[in-house]
Amino acid sequence: MSDWTKSDWRKKPRIQMPDYTDEAALHAVEAQLSKYPPLVFAGEARRLKTLLADASRGEAFLLQGGDCAEAFDQFSADGIRDTFKVMLQMSMVLTFGAKVPVIKLGRMAGQFAKPRSAPTETVNGVELPSYRGDIINELAFTPEARIPDPKKMLQAYTQAAATLNLLRAFSTGGFADMHRVHSWTLGFADGNGAEKYREIAARIQDTLDFMYAAGIDSDTTHEFSTVEFYTSHESLLLEYEEALTRVDSTTGKWLAGSGHMIWIGDRTRQPDGAHVEFARGVQNPIGLKCGPSMTTDDLKVLMAKLNPENEPGRLSLIARFGAGTVAEHLPRLINTVREEGAEVTWVCDAMHGNTIKSSTGYKTRPFDSVLREVREFFGVHAAEGTVPGGVHFEMTGQDVTECTGGVRAVTEEDLSDRYHTACDPRLNASQSLELAFLVAEELSDLRTARKKARAAS
Repeated sequence: MSDWTKSDWRKKPRIQMPDYTDEAALHAVEAQLSKYPPLVFAGEARRLKTLLADASRGEAFLLQGGDCAEAFDQFSADGIRDTFKVMLQMSMVLTFGAKVPVIKLGRMAGQFAKPRSAPTETVNGVELPSYRGDIINELAFTPEARIPDPKKMLQAYTQAAATLNLLRAFSTGGFADMHRVHSWTLGFADGNGAEKYREIAARIQDTLDFMYAAGIDSDTTHEFSTVEFYTSHESLLLEYEEALTRVDSTTGKWLAGSGHMIWIGDRTRQPDGAHVEFARGVQNPIGLKCGPSMTTDDLKVLMAKLNPENEPGRLSLIARFGAGTVAEHLPRLINTVREEGAEVTWVCDAMHGNTIKSSTGYKTRPFDSVLREVREFFGVHAAEGTVPGGVHFEMTGQDVTECTGGVRAVTEEDLSDRYHTACDPRLNASQSLELAFLVAEELSDLRTARKKARAAS
């Protein structure tokens, strides 16, 4: 894009970003980051774009999941492993249901900044700036902790690089072996209350046994022991994004080197705003969160700006409406896309519209509401004849108690047991895998309906 440079966003209105008090320190950090290697490479981003184009046609399915906001003090190899592990389990179950490849896209190695509903918060009569994620300031409720510190960008980069290094090792070093992954899933299906998932787990086992008998296993087929795993985050802190943006030597195009996919949040998608200006110029796949306030006119402008060449796989529309309201909002957006002839991949974020405050005072998300929104998303696409391309969850591989419900029946009274998130509540490992089984049923039903439709025509 010849009319774009990576600093053009600075000329546009900016929101949800910190005002750094020490300009010299900020410039020093930006200069240092600009010398660091990019975290991802252009060929990887282009490959992800191709896969997302497949998902837009129903030839693949996207599973996007991970932390609400990555934290410095919770960073560990075990935490990365556990989230990666449960995403592998989910993807195997979804692959079985959809009978298409599942794209594994983590909210990892860059999801450090968070938009907030208000610039300040008040506790016991004391008002301080809001916590905006560890890449910006600190959670502790003190004036010093809430001052934006640009040096935190360097720590975020280091953690992201280490996370990616471990993810790449897990992806290719044997940890992702299909038989190993399914053995973990069998353990879940054998648990109390999971009887209804045992049949699917047993059918997956039968399929693996057949392939093994036919001589197809991890010893003979590389794809059985390795996976492709990509990373994504909200490109909220644009100083960080700009510093890691580089020209791809093979194409001459700009690449956001901070992650394979970046997305624009529902609060920062102003057509003339800084975040849209930045995203329009990089070649990465772009996600666009679409909430109830997304207008038809704004969507038209945003699609034209973010995907002017109408390239399949370039733009994913991530719908986040809330259970019970999908049928009210999604059809008009689908009609807008259809009228414009736009190439998009439809994704369901069933988390952000379903946050409530529990009777015990904790922010939570009911499992049933999350599942209901997913089912409504599939239902609307079935009625419209369009393709549901993926799902987007905030989740963790740890045994937290942040969302209520699920087969392990987390109650509101249980939330205080292991409530570890600094921002939004996440599905735990059991809830995530259960959701995968239920989404797999939707995908299987959709595949059956399409077969019947083709036979009838």
